[in-house]
Amino acid sequence: MSTVTFASDPQDAQAVEAVEAHHAQLAGELGGRVTLLIDAVDRDPASAEDIRAGLVTFCERELVPHALAEESALYPAAHGTVEARLLIDGMLAEHRRITDLVDALRTAPSPARAASDARALQVLFEEHLDKENELVLPLIAASPDISLAELLGGMHELLGGHAHTDSEAEGEKSGGCGGGCGCGGSDEADVPELDARAVPHALRHATVFGALDVVAPGRAMVLVAPHDPLPLLSQIEARDPGAFQVEYVERGPEAWRLLFTRR
Repeated sequence: MSTVTFASDPQDAQAVEAVEAHHAQLAGELGGRVTLLIDAVDRDPASAEDIRAGLVTFCERELVPHALAEESALYPAAHGTVEARLLIDGMLAEHRRITDLVDALRTAPSPARAASDARALQVLFEEHLDKENELVLPLIAASPDISLAELLGGMHELLGGHAHTDSEAEGEKSGGCGGGCGCGGSDEADVPELDARAVPHALRHATVFGALDVVAPGRAMVLVAPHDPLPLLSQIEARDPGAFQVEYVERGPEAWRLLFTRR
């Protein structure tokens, strides 16, 4: 997701940035949910069904509408160019595969099978977004005959608009999420863990948001961060005020471990 895109005008350049930011949000939230589903299969199979149901709902409300919006707004313009025709045919085929995996996730006969389908969906979706960022968007944005900004308009499914990004939190110094010790007596050995150190920086905050979204009231999640995540805590509090109590389990120097308990 680090490809430099040359756009034919400033509005197209802004449109590219908006789409890429929304891609990062979608990929991050999907990754967070999938990580907790896989972890639940190992640690707490009883909670896996609720996590799976939430993941299916997220896919139906976010991923699939995003794919359909691409097919109506972006892909026809790119398909009209000789150099992108075969690429777009392949992208459309991947949309069908994404939809098939969402259906498989919905009807999975066991938590283990659901986790397998979810991981396959995550890998395919991330690869799909990379192609869009590195191939489709640059081709459209660089074309003087196509206005990417006009194609997108105000489409929520492509441009997002509700995501919190890392840059929004720059300079924020205070933590959030209720503060203090709120572990509620949870046994950390039975609590799912998200190691954000392994997540690409562009996806990190969205991944945490996606994981926290599936934590049920009275349940907890451990976050492992590469630094004291004060800006992230402020974002979580702004996103869902008072929803979590937070306890620092470990404070560096190699890792910061925080226990989030949903009230």
